[in-house]
Amino acid sequence: MNTNENEHEYQQNEANDTLTNQQGHPVTNNQNVRTVGNRGPTTLENYDFLEKISHFDRERIPERVVHARGAGAHGYFESYGTVGDEPISKYTRAKVFEKGKKTPVFARFSTVNHGKHSPETLRDPRGFAVKFYTEDGNWDLVGNNLKIFFIRDALKFPDLVHAFQPDPVTNIQDGERIFDFISQSPEAIHMITFLFSPWGIPANYRQMQGSGVHAYKWVNAEGEAVLVKYHWEPKQGIKNLTQKEATKIQGMNFNHATQDLYEAIEKGNYPEWELYVQIMSDDEHPELDFDPLDPTKLWYKDDFPWMPVGKMVLNKNPENYHAEVEQIAFGTGVLVDGLDFSDDKLLQGRTYAYSDTQRYRVGANYLQLPINQPKKHVATNQSGGQMDYRTDYGKDQNPHINYEPSLLDGLKEAKNPGKEYEPYVAGHLKRESIDRTNNFGQAGETYRRLNDWERNELISNLVNTLSACHKEIQNKMIELFSKCDPDYGKRVEDGLKKVHENDHGPIGATMTDEAVQQANEMGHVSDPY
Repeated sequence: MNTNENEHEYQQNEANDTLTNQQGHPVTNNQNVRTVGNRGPTTLENYDFLEKISHFDRERIPERVVHARGAGAHGYFESYGTVGDEPISKYTRAKVFEKGKKTPVFARFSTVNHGKHSPETLRDPRGFAVKFYTEDGNWDLVGNNLKIFFIRDALKFPDLVHAFQPDPVTNIQDGERIFDFISQSPEAIHMITFLFSPWGIPANYRQMQGSGVHAYKWVNAEGEAVLVKYHWEPKQGIKNLTQKEATKIQGMNFNHATQDLYEAIEKGNYPEWELYVQIMSDDEHPELDFDPLDPTKLWYKDDFPWMPVGKMVLNKNPENYHAEVEQIAFGTGVLVDGLDFSDDKLLQGRTYAYSDTQRYRVGANYLQLPINQPKKHVATNQSGGQMDYRTDYGKDQNPHINYEPSLLDGLKEAKNPGKEYEPYVAGHLKRESIDRTNNFGQAGETYRRLNDWERNELISNLVNTLSACHKEIQNKMIELFSKCDPDYGKRVEDGLKKVHENDHGPIGATMTDEAVQQANEMGHVSDPY
């Protein structure tokens, strides 16, 4: 038998629908990265994940893979110096939070799954990213308007985005693709409940909440750490849109949110957000029915109060959109002393992916661009690469010494400003989900906490999208919604039956458009947190 015949026989022995990586290796677990214990931290030898996410980071040139459509502005953050009734130094030694300190910032708001010139009225999460130019270097707080996410494992991120972005054949976004993926990813039901409610279409960027989504850590001078979550609350009030309101705006102006932000700042109507934090001790918290590191879950404010720590004011528009809004580069790993990561597996995956995609999209020297440069002295032995335009080589040390350590006149390590946090980590290497998933409890609670008109809008939007899906996808989604709340599932089921029986679109909200608009304008949105 010749070589070609052997190859043909081998290919016939392997199913054509078996998932492999680019090397042809069968992928036996496409849901979980390998971690120390099932809570993490993540190990570096996750070959399938690193190959998958690295390829994903390079799928678009030069547009961002996600968050392509964006607007931004300059401003400042002013710290209150306290958290609750206590000095903030009890929890973190980060200088950015010292009392009265003002730190320059640049904030970028964005839609997630659509192109650079897509309408800003589409149902989509919104990015809310802030770069703090602190005295210790840059800190990036990269998050969304919604306080949770679809998935909890970074290995699933490329698949999530593929499902939500246009069909690779038709180039049309397809609700069936979305719900086909969601029906097999029950951890996403909580986020779907928010996304298909009016919270899925903020009215503009100025009246939009922001969140870091993940649990991070604060570290104090003694090396003690706590878990922390960040929340931006707009002082302009919160306003969301119904689908009908969004469709009307889109017919007149698909740049409405960018225009609103720009014109408000030009008129001196500077938008402000107050930054709140929630604090939790850094342990497993067995008293909770969810894992506190799970980014698909809320920390309810009744249990973990929101405490204000500062405010952000945006008071200057960009002078050039491309140079600033387009080329600004964020990363979840960009932290300063006193701030640290948690073992959240999605956060750790994003920490690699974000900086990697910026090096590809903007270039290896993206941090030399003015919008990305720290506002402090930078001294590094890294050099070369495309667009390396530094001119300060050798000014402060021997230009011949581009390595460390050295006994000659080269760069020296900095002194540690405080004791490092050193958690003890031990466990078997595993590729498993966390133990406490509880995919439906908070989704049901969010459904019950929505106002009547928000629930009506949620059901209408879900039925409208699901009505075009295969019956098996509809049935699976009804099953998942029913596990969240029986009324939730029944209303979706009844709406789909009505569509099929009458062959027309789903029934709308029972409130009149005028009543919905009045409730929204008066701030009568729910508080599901």
